[in-house]
Amino acid sequence: MDLVFSDSAKKELENLPQELKVLFLKRLEKMTVLPPRKRMKHGIPCHAVKVTKQARIVCEIRGDKIYVLHCFGSHKEYERWYRSYK
Repeated sequence: MDLVFSDSAKKELENLPQELKVLFLKRLEKMTVLPPRKRMKHGIPCHAVKVTKQARIVCEIRGDKIYVLHCFGSHKEYERWYRSYK
């Protein structure tokens, strides 16, 4: 599967600390082989993939492409985004 990054995901990934960035890149590489299956609650058409206890990747799968929408470095940022859908 191919990865396609949104503009916001690219910007968020660039702004992460180097240690986190390495973890994100490893997880993204793994996602190309084993795409996420579990969807989010409340009818949100995305997948949230754990990178660390707090860091998350939010993506959407369409056909053979994985669209990376956001790369959150902290759970606080992720929760703020998640609450905007409720």
